[in-house]
Amino acid sequence: MSKNNFSYPKAPKKDYFHEKHGDRREDPYHWLAERDHPDVLSYLAAENKYYKTATADQSKLREDLFQEIKGRIKEDDQSVPYYYNGYWYIRKFETGQQYPIYIRQKGSLEAPEELLFDVNQMAQGYAYFHLGGIQISPDNTKAAFAVDTESRRKYTLYVKDLLTHEILSTKIENTTGGSAWGADSRYLFYTHKNPETLRAEAIYRHDLQKPDGDELVYAEKDTTFSVYVSASKSQEFLFISSVSTLTTEHQFLASNTPTGEFRYVQKRVTGLEYSVAHYGDNFYLMTNVNKAKNFQLMRTPITAPEKEHWEIVIPHREDVLLEDLELFQEYFVLLLRKNGLTQIQVHPWEGAESYSIDVEGETYTTYLGFNPQFDTQELRYVYNALHQPATVYNFNMHSRKQKVLKTQPVEDPNFSPDNYRTERLWANARDGKKIPISIIRHKKTKPGSQTPFLLYAYGSYGATIDPTFSSARLSLLDRGFIFGIAHIRGGEYLGRPWYEDGKLLQKKNTFNDFVDCSSYLIQLGYTSENKLFATGGSAGGLLMGVILNEAPQLYRGIIAAVPFVDVVTTMLDESIPLTTGEYDEWGNPNNQEYYNYIKSYSPYDNVKPQEYPHLFVTAGYHDSQVQYWEPAKWVAKLREHQLGTNQIFLKTQMKAGHGGASGRFDALKESAEQYAFLLVLVEKVSG
Repeated sequence: MSKNNFSYPKAPKKDYFHEKHGDRREDPYHWLAERDHPDVLSYLAAENKYYKTATADQSKLREDLFQEIKGRIKEDDQSVPYYYNGYWYIRKFETGQQYPIYIRQKGSLEAPEELLFDVNQMAQGYAYFHLGGIQISPDNTKAAFAVDTESRRKYTLYVKDLLTHEILSTKIENTTGGSAWGADSRYLFYTHKNPETLRAEAIYRHDLQKPDGDELVYAEKDTTFSVYVSASKSQEFLFISSVSTLTTEHQFLASNTPTGEFRYVQKRVTGLEYSVAHYGDNFYLMTNVNKAKNFQLMRTPITAPEKEHWEIVIPHREDVLLEDLELFQEYFVLLLRKNGLTQIQVHPWEGAESYSIDVEGETYTTYLGFNPQFDTQELRYVYNALHQPATVYNFNMHSRKQKVLKTQPVEDPNFSPDNYRTERLWANARDGKKIPISIIRHKKTKPGSQTPFLLYAYGSYGATIDPTFSSARLSLLDRGFIFGIAHIRGGEYLGRPWYEDGKLLQKKNTFNDFVDCSSYLIQLGYTSENKLFATGGSAGGLLMGVILNEAPQLYRGIIAAVPFVDVVTTMLDESIPLTTGEYDEWGNPNNQEYYNYIKSYSPYDNVKPQEYPHLFVTAGYHDSQVQYWEPAKWVAKLREHQLGTNQIFLKTQMKAGHGGASGRFDALKESAEQYAFLLVLVEKVSG
């Protein structure tokens, strides 16, 4: 970092205490939660100015990295077309444009292009813009779509007439963005979001012929659940789905009777999870019923959908996680995970034996693509690896022949997958578990004490971080970095038990796993404490906060993006968006056992006087998932207790939320900024 004679902003301390279960927690930076208060805005602006000034010598490196990363992108790119209900649909990017263009062609790819949405035009005048939830009506004449211009994931729902190209009078605020059409293309079902808590809490039916006075169809009263609406792939049914961390419940309605009453598939039972797909006279369910932790496939008659009628199609397996299901006229396809690796398995409905699509390696992922057609023998899937760009395949399930539809281009004549080496290591955890680490490096980069290593992880909600290619990451790899993904507990890389062993009162396994992976890499001689870096965002930012407190000596620098670090305070405040739905993940601190456990690791509550490594923290002022004040308070407290001279930076995006910038080039600038932070530290150590 640059040497300077100016100091960071010092956040004023104001007396404030939280009291719960007889425990009194001091929170002198609580005032930063006063959104839009002039003092708060002034402080955040001062932090941004400090970051910009203190890293001014990085500006050329940031710009060089940005141009380098941008240069690898094919700017005039487009998606692989897909066919649905008589039309081919394509998403395009044009050279120099930040946002996509959506088009369709009737019947043939030789037909004239019909413009659906030019997001570049729609986004003009907005600092943030996201178009989502595009749903074409069954008669192909209308498109429901949703817009977020604040980045708090509160979408306003609109309808476009595709014959006249006019936007209809429909304007529905505070939605999730998702919707589903009735078969008559007159009724549109959508999810209302509570504007304060941002919980998806109710389903409404909108009549395009009566634009005022939408009808409430279902209200989810349990605040630990969120509710959504969708259509079956067959388009014959509409589903209302109530979802919590541990429990799901679905209702269904024939889409050709959109004003009818929804019926339950199976009413909620705490701990029972199931998904629903439709084929013929049955519903097909991926479910954990009867202690099937890794899920099994079952079916039930539509006329008798309750769980006492469920029968096994694919049984539960202790060593195989069932992740996804796709139904076709002649086949059903499963996405499975065994020993951390994904596999696509094809099952004919009749006759022939099932089989798997061959893939190789240990640092890849494969997954089902978008397959909206039902009566087809063609399966679309995607293969991706740490060293190989994503490739979209069409696989003929009858002939077993496949065709490459597209490999994501890398606009660099020097790029070749052969330039990189990948491997999977198994680190020793302190409790005897083996933690997988997926690793990539340039073939010229040799592991050693002077080799910089960036280790990434997430580790919550059962979200598995699979090894995937990143053209931006090449800027680090080509400069001598090794990159690794630690597949720690809290994700489902090694099955559902891997997740359950990293949540609630086992949450510390997540943090310990990452520290143990870091120590293992150092012990193996892949890097050293002076060259090891760590990064994580959101719940992965919580992970960064814990390792900062518990093992700061292992890391030269850490990037914490929109980090969830004030866990106790947030989980006790039910007015904060999304809090109540998180109880099954972290525990409800209104219960003293969970309160004590969460407090024992909550990063903000455990900051202490010690030498912390260099730290770059990002926040989004409009973040709906991690409120901006969490990283702001945390940085202020870290600075107060920092005993060393390493620098701590906070950058708040004042016009963005949890996902950062909305434009594709602006997002690349954020990557370049983080890479510059790392590279400057490496140069400083080397120098």
